[in-house]
Amino acid sequence: MRSFHINSFGGPDSLIIKESELQRVGRGEVLVRVRASSLNFRDLIIFAGQYQPPIQIGRVPLSDGAGEIEALGEGVKRFRVGDKVVNSFLPNWFGGTLNTRAEQWSVDHDGWLTEYKVVSAEILVPMPSHMSFEEGATLSCAAVTAWSALEGVRAGDVVLTQGTGGVSLFAVQLATALGAKVISTTSSDEKAEMLRRLGAHDVINYNATPEWGDAVRELTSGRGVDRVVEVGGPATLPQSMKASAPGADISIIGILAGHEGSVDFMTMFRSRVGFRAVTVGSRRDLEDTCRAMEQHGIRPVIDSVYAFDDARTAIAHYGARNIVGKVVIRH
Repeated sequence: MRSFHINSFGGPDSLIIKESELQRVGRGEVLVRVRASSLNFRDLIIFAGQYQPPIQIGRVPLSDGAGEIEALGEGVKRFRVGDKVVNSFLPNWFGGTLNTRAEQWSVDHDGWLTEYKVVSAEILVPMPSHMSFEEGATLSCAAVTAWSALEGVRAGDVVLTQGTGGVSLFAVQLATALGAKVISTTSSDEKAEMLRRLGAHDVINYNATPEWGDAVRELTSGRGVDRVVEVGGPATLPQSMKASAPGADISIIGILAGHEGSVDFMTMFRSRVGFRAVTVGSRRDLEDTCRAMEQHGIRPVIDSVYAFDDARTAIAHYGARNIVGKVVIRH
């Protein structure tokens, strides 16, 4: 089988392909023929050598995959040969509160940019039946993160999303399915139209309206939103707070807008909003996400699909950040 390995840090050109024998399937394990994988922002940080905890040279990258089971180890009851599956993002978190250090793909275990993978059957869940492998490969990180960020959202709530990255697009789709009204921010009128097609009720161009927190207030008759899916970080948090109703929750996920920016503590205190740090989710969260997407017929937004041999090109395209949706590698 062939796998991509991190040979050095600095970018996609540091990846090399190695051939190796298939691992033996042990008790409780399955052999997965990986059919697709997808990229997340964390992968760019990994390739740059800036991820914490540090990555060992030689690791197989990527945390999200989809495939079909080709062999079962002794004692496996959850799956059969031929089942289509996706992997959980954190392989030692099955449900409830994570009370130990989270194990991670590419850090503690080789990732999914490989043709075959032997894993514990317990870290897999059935892929939604209406999806292709390319679509299924986008769920482990971004879709589950969006689902976790929306925990507690009810029909009639107002949700604010930012941009057109993977998490934000899933958040628009899932919040709409939950019966919430979605307000989105984006950088262009073209992207705004796409967000409306996915379910956004109102869209604000943040280039044309840099004080978009005030614009959100106007759209909600001065009240503000009930939930913010905050992917920008310190640079966008002040506007998110301005857009929030008293008692709202801001789900803090990323720092896509950079580390620059600051929020005064008293401003946070007076805002009367809650802050929730989202660390993707457990296997149970993945199961719930897949169930919701299947129930509502939600399909991931895919920017582009690359062949396995073109993985470096896929990473370079993703790194340029001029994308809408997920970048997928077909194996």
